Amino acid sequence: MAHSTRIALVTGANKGIGLEIARQLAQAGIIVIIGARDPGRTRAAVDMLAADGLVAHAVRIDLTDHASIATAAEAIRTQHGQLDILVNNAGIVDGGDGPPSTGSVEAARRIMDTNFIGTLAVTQAMLPLLRLAPAARIVNLSSALGSLAVNGDPASPYYSARLIGYNASKAALNMLTVQLAEELRGTAIVVNSVSPGYVRTDLTGHMGFMTPAEGAALPVAYALLGTDAVSGSFVEPGGNSPW
Repeated sequence: MAHSTRIALVTGANKGIGLEIARQLAQAGIIVIIGARDPGRTRAAVDMLAADGLVAHAVRIDLTDHASIATAAEAIRTQHGQLDILVNNAGIVDGGDGPPSTGSVEAARRIMDTNFIGTLAVTQAMLPLLRLAPAARIVNLSSALGSLAVNGDPASPYYSARLIGYNASKAALNMLTVQLAEELRGTAIVVNSVSPGYVRTDLTGHMGFMTPAEGAALPVAYALLGTDAVSGSFVEPGGNSPW
């Protein structure tokens, strides 16, 4: 079942960058599905977009509950038949995270379970639906903190951000991008890692220098890449990021 209107799933889209990504995709004429854990917050996000005349739907997805992911994939298949865009935006930080010598092992485990394992599970569940689209796009929301080069560069402004769990989770997410892009080379599915920049959200403790709307711009651009799309890249607002 092919659609003239594209369908997008944005995980963790009930607030922050995710909500702004959903808003900008909807403004571009995409039917957006907001995936999040809390049904009340998800419904509030859908209503907020609807108040602006934008079409959005809700689906419950908890990245640590793989049964919820399977249920969401089936709901999307039943209601929409395919998926054109997957934005893997959902992610967490943890107060117990820190440098390798002192960061909580359990905090690192929680972060990896959501940011990497959960994203991998969502991607695997949605791939059959993405394969049905004429030109599907996967955008993985990464971070400069996931760059091995940046973590080893004393000149980088992010050099001192030693969060072994979070940084490792984004490096692992980049590995997913690289491997999946190669696995899907020659297909109609394009996969990229996008670092939105330092954005003022709950995740950053509202310490960033970009608004959520500004941070959403690059992920949205990669979600809407045309037929000449490059796959397997790691990009940030200033250009390509070092792995």
